[in-house]
Amino acid sequence: MRTDLAIVGSGIAGLYVGLKACSHYKVTILTKGSIDECNTKYAQGGIAAPIGEGDSPELHYRDTIAAGCGLCKPEAVRILVDEAVDRIHDLIDYGIEFDTVNGEIALAREGAHSVPRVIHAGGDATGARIEGTLSRLARKFGIKILERHLVTKILVKGGAAVGVRALDCATGSAREIESRWTVLATGGAGHLFKYSTNPEVATGGGVALAYDAGAIIADMEFFQFHPTALAIPGAPQFLISEAVRGEGGILRNVSGERFMHRYHEDGELASRDVVSRSIASEMSRTGADHVFLDLTHLPRRRVVTRFPNIYRFCIEHGLDITRKPIPVAPAAHYMVGGVSTNLWGETSVKNLFACGEVACTGVHGANRLASNSLLEVLVFGKRIVDRVLEGSLEWGHDKLGADEYIVPIDGGEDPDGEPSVEALRELLWRCVGIKRRGEKLLEAGAVLGGWSERLRKGSGGNDGALELGSMVLVARLMAKAALTREESRGCHFREDFPTESPRWLTHIAFVRGGEGL
Repeated sequence: MRTDLAIVGSGIAGLYVGLKACSHYKVTILTKGSIDECNTKYAQGGIAAPIGEGDSPELHYRDTIAAGCGLCKPEAVRILVDEAVDRIHDLIDYGIEFDTVNGEIALAREGAHSVPRVIHAGGDATGARIEGTLSRLARKFGIKILERHLVTKILVKGGAAVGVRALDCATGSAREIESRWTVLATGGAGHLFKYSTNPEVATGGGVALAYDAGAIIADMEFFQFHPTALAIPGAPQFLISEAVRGEGGILRNVSGERFMHRYHEDGELASRDVVSRSIASEMSRTGADHVFLDLTHLPRRRVVTRFPNIYRFCIEHGLDITRKPIPVAPAAHYMVGGVSTNLWGETSVKNLFACGEVACTGVHGANRLASNSLLEVLVFGKRIVDRVLEGSLEWGHDKLGADEYIVPIDGGEDPDGEPSVEALRELLWRCVGIKRRGEKLLEAGAVLGGWSERLRKGSGGNDGALELGSMVLVARLMAKAALTREESRGCHFREDFPTESPRWLTHIAFVRGGEGL
């Protein structure tokens, strides 16, 4: 089978790139699940854009740079904020209706934003609204969608990507799809951790594919943990949006005491990494497995209309959030690092692009500013299509930036027990979670290295075995990067190196076949 543009992943990144390109080229989207199952669907917070009175691209730029703790790429952030308004207009043109007040788009404030600038659709249903609209348009405009197709390899010839190999999970047969350009839009890797707000499809597969193809992988130590996932026994780890705190939600410990101002002057509106670590510390101090997010002081109508999905989900699990506080605990949420790209979404492998959570564009630095992720998808997704349309230009990705520090992946030892998804998730939460220490990271690296060797020697070629091998590889990259960075910066926190160090104003990178690999 041949196509012009092969897109791996069917979230907002893949759909948006496909829609922008389909009037010019034949587009094929491959997704390992159904088109409806992706991280976008669960994005409640919204999209940050400097459109409000008193806001500006410059102010949005400064907030993003501050959140990134010295590791943002300024030129990428500048592009993000300058092109934001045009990309919001694209969504409006596609038929997405954002929430309004008195005829103007409503704006909410979230942690580490200096002003209200987050727009929503359907209250806390922003991701689902966008995903549903774009998927309907993709079908309408004839984009070929291959569901339940697990991409197992990026085909590379002469240093350039020429297509993909995929396993049809329904039939068990493999097929190759030739393409002029390939776009990785596979989303994040939250399902590598025991506690996560992500769906099961978020396993980091795009990072493993890119690494295997020879692309540069960067910043894998930076994984953002969301501070407030629902913690009701027996209920899914449902995300309780940061916008809840932006609307006035208060964090209390199990004794009912408000505690955030003991940890940070911004209280509940501190950045996500600060709030996550503060909650973890408070849980440890009180011996509890959760804290409470209290909305009971807010008007009932305001809560129900602003957060209809959260209200409805909690009611279904026996909790009326207008009358009782919500039990919450931190959970893995967003992969900040990923496949290194330039300002046009190009990876270091010719004709291979990356977009969305799988990509490391340099926008987020060491810590993503809330609700910048959906905006990043739109801005850099559009730039990928622009770059493809300007196909006569020379390839623009430097093989390795001057501020990138290549490290090898360590070997391993033969661990007790067979590798499994459950064991992997338990290991990463325990050793590579919110708070890290050198000895735990060494333990994780040794176990993961042993599992990798055991899986390599195995003969399993089914989708489960292939995906587990991919997950172990991504976990090894995370653990090694976290061990290498001997400081605390952004959402990476080392208890044995609890402060920032100017020595580490650099990016840790991996490339297959590089030094020591």
